[in-house]
Amino acid sequence: MDVIVTGLLLGGTYALIAMGLNLQYGMARIMNLANGEMLVAGAFAAFWLYGAGQVSPFLTVVLVAPLAFALNWAIYMVFLGPLVKRAKSRGQLEVDAILTTFGLSFVAVGIMLAVFGGDYFSYSYLSFPVALLGGTYGANRLAAFVAAVAICGALYLWLNRSRPGMSIRAIAVAPDSARLVGIDVGRLAALAFALGGAVTATGGALISTFLTLDASTGVLFTLKALVIVIMGGVGDVRGTVVAALMLGLLETFVASVIDPGLTLAAAYLLFVTILLFRPQGLFGRKTA
Repeated sequence: MDVIVTGLLLGGTYALIAMGLNLQYGMARIMNLANGEMLVAGAFAAFWLYGAGQVSPFLTVVLVAPLAFALNWAIYMVFLGPLVKRAKSRGQLEVDAILTTFGLSFVAVGIMLAVFGGDYFSYSYLSFPVALLGGTYGANRLAAFVAAVAICGALYLWLNRSRPGMSIRAIAVAPDSARLVGIDVGRLAALAFALGGAVTATGGALISTFLTLDASTGVLFTLKALVIVIMGGVGDVRGTVVAALMLGLLETFVASVIDPGLTLAAAYLLFVTILLFRPQGLFGRKTA
């Protein structure tokens, strides 16, 4: 039971982290390899504000989200919008976006190293045990999980019930057809990309309460988010959540029962297995 609960807590935070990339890649069709750096930036902000003024990381989320949204909107307009306009096919756009965001990730790491240095950072917040289902777990992990569930639930409802959310889903499925019914594809793609960045930075602020990070760890979270998005089905929110929970359970089981050093290998083994037998993802549809 302890392994299951710990895995679900970890998977819940993974879901929030991957949800940002799902919005950017699944909805805006931008493979953002700098996604993890946005997460580390959100974590840095929470660390700095807590150290400087004892500001709660959960309050920091309210400050980080709009700033990350504005920054990602600007990144899309300056660097990615021109790529979208000149791309003659979706494949060309993906290649151009990968190369561009790969370079942006190095720029982001360099800026964070210059500002914050290369040391690991962490802080103690809600670091007391809480009894749950016969086991004890960190209050910070439980609080981050509850916040992640609330944010993912609100995002799911927004995408499926609101007019802007349904329009974003429409441009993800058929952008050319969406234009025919008056949807501004460019503006909504920018909105999806910016919202994805805000969600990712929010996830960074939450996980900073129980993980030790440094400026260069963003690539690890980018890879995990990419694994989750592809496993769940690109653009599918339900699949992202289920795949994140599966990954959290798998990593916790391997770390507890086999060897902590094999968690990453187990994650990629699961990824390869799903690619072999369900290349469209857990909830994705086969292409016609």
